[in-house]
Amino acid sequence: MSTCTRIPSQIHIVMFPWLAFGHINPFVQLCNKLSLHGIEVSFLSASGNIPRIKSSLLPTPNSRIIPISIPPVAGLPQGLDNTSEMTPAMADLFKKAIDLMQPQIKTLLSQLKPHFILFDFLIQWIPEIASELGIKTIGFSVFSAISGAYIMVPARSTATNVDDLMKPPTGFPSSPLISMKEFQAQNISYVFKHFDNGPSVFDRVTEGHHKCDAIVFKTCNEMEGPYINFLLNQFQKRVLLAGPLVPEPTSGLLEEKWDKWLGQFPPKSVILCSFGSETFLQDDQIKELALGLELTGLPFILIMNFSVGVDAYDEINRTLPEGFLERTKDRGIVHTGWVQQQLLLAHKSVGCYLCHSGFSSLIEAVINDCQLVLLPLKGDQCLNSKLFSECMKAGVEVNRRNEDGYFGKEDIDKAVRRVMVEVEKEPSKSIRANHKKWREFLLNEEIQDKFIAELVKEIKALA
Repeated sequence: MSTCTRIPSQIHIVMFPWLAFGHINPFVQLCNKLSLHGIEVSFLSASGNIPRIKSSLLPTPNSRIIPISIPPVAGLPQGLDNTSEMTPAMADLFKKAIDLMQPQIKTLLSQLKPHFILFDFLIQWIPEIASELGIKTIGFSVFSAISGAYIMVPARSTATNVDDLMKPPTGFPSSPLISMKEFQAQNISYVFKHFDNGPSVFDRVTEGHHKCDAIVFKTCNEMEGPYINFLLNQFQKRVLLAGPLVPEPTSGLLEEKWDKWLGQFPPKSVILCSFGSETFLQDDQIKELALGLELTGLPFILIMNFSVGVDAYDEINRTLPEGFLERTKDRGIVHTGWVQQQLLLAHKSVGCYLCHSGFSSLIEAVINDCQLVLLPLKGDQCLNSKLFSECMKAGVEVNRRNEDGYFGKEDIDKAVRRVMVEVEKEPSKSIRANHKKWREFLLNEEIQDKFIAELVKEIKALA
């Protein structure tokens, strides 16, 4: 437990994010902003995640971390604390383990006696156990509103096959017209599948949304107004907005090796290419991506990660095109493992972010004035990409084949050129202008603070 001294406050919230850092981080960001407004927060997470959470959590007397333990499940290794340590085969077993935490969480809630528990998308049993204790519940979606509106709504419950998923649900906003390619719909269809007779991801999310007292989305009307309204109509309950939770500037310095290497290149000339810690490219995708980066002629950092149990350096040597490292040694770095992403994006030489379209990563790139080249690979990423490329018109999505998602080196090169090389051409100029407009919006502290102040007001009214 953190050493912060607990002080009485008007509102006390327990936060329980899904145990993946892509979920934990937005909860931490929201915790920091709420605690500065006098809200008391007790943050629940498995013990192994606490050092990383503590490094990001503001040391205010209004917030503290409470360790929880994950029950054993056959097939899951002992000591598993988050999804980054899992193979894909463990994903459904992990949901099972989280479900077994109900007695533990109920005991904690009865001891803490908060006004609210803010819970994540797959933990649909929270409203039932909290209501027995007289505690109100708020579902917190760390996903974009467009992805929730396209996939996780009651209107989707009877339209779950691949052909259906290529089209938006009935009543979905029609401007711009959003649809999915076949390979994207095939990937999304996973959320409707059942494992070991348990609820599907769709069932978990919609049940949690139906049973909670309110839903908070990590977005705002300026960016996603039509999709927020559609969600409100679908669930017929109070929808609250946290704003996009723009991260504070990262403290600390970029490692010297990165700073020195980047310092060789002109401002805004380097491509940072990264797909997060839990999104992995296939062999042919790695080859075409690498050749595409080479084709641009621009300096680049390519960060490649692989699933648990794989020797990353062996995979790099096996999957990269023959001679690629030698040909690009003066202007390219291939790296595996964790990097200081925010500090890299903030470096004056980095001007383009080629990524998987994780919602938080896109916000980070825009505030650091990095042009967006979008290569979504799974789940909600394809809808985040459509939000930024088609709705906000602030980035370019890599063109891909409909049936299997194949892209070639020319597709990578073309997308990068539109935002990095052909800057005097239309539509490149308008993309850059929109990018600048959204950057100014996200960096406007008065606007961003107002989102949190309004959220606090709504939470107090709900209490």
